[in-house]
Amino acid sequence: MTSVPPEVGPEVKNRLASKSLVIVNTGDGKGKSSSAFGVVVRAVAREWPVGVIQFLKSGKWQVGEEKICRDVLGVDWWAIGDGFTWDSRDISEDQAVAVSAWAQVKKVIREDKYRLVVLDEITYPINWGWIELDEVVSVIKARPVATNVVITGRDAPEALIDLADTVTEMRKIKHAFDNGIMAKKGIDY
Repeated sequence: MTSVPPEVGPEVKNRLASKSLVIVNTGDGKGKSSSAFGVVVRAVAREWPVGVIQFLKSGKWQVGEEKICRDVLGVDWWAIGDGFTWDSRDISEDQAVAVSAWAQVKKVIREDKYRLVVLDEITYPINWGWIELDEVVSVIKARPVATNVVITGRDAPEALIDLADTVTEMRKIKHAFDNGIMAKKGIDY
């Protein structure tokens, strides 16, 4: 397939400056959290204070992005999740953990300390009814003017999509896990 490089950029009627943005990374493809952590690196490079709250991964997972962000980049990180629900011993405990993570989000946003807050995998507890969608939307809308928010997770509810300035849907074409290949350190976590 041959393509011709564009000679004219996309038409933009008005260019607006914004104090902050809301970004949603959703879809069934790989890369939602990885993209968010790329934004974390950019924010740290601009000397922004950054906070990350994870809703599924727990501190026991020892993920690479948490290690580098905490130890090297100085990112404040809360891995409050309790893991995959299919591995759960007590789903009501998982729900309580998600509610605790949401309480941490509200505290972090109200503090007005962070220029970037990442809500990693928050769509899952929202979609399961563990966290109230209307409250999430309300808290994000009422955030301090310079607080940017990145939201990740599959099946982002329409209200989050409507709220967002930028939405990207990662679409799976093929995934190693579908062929029985386990998650790989350094690639997946």
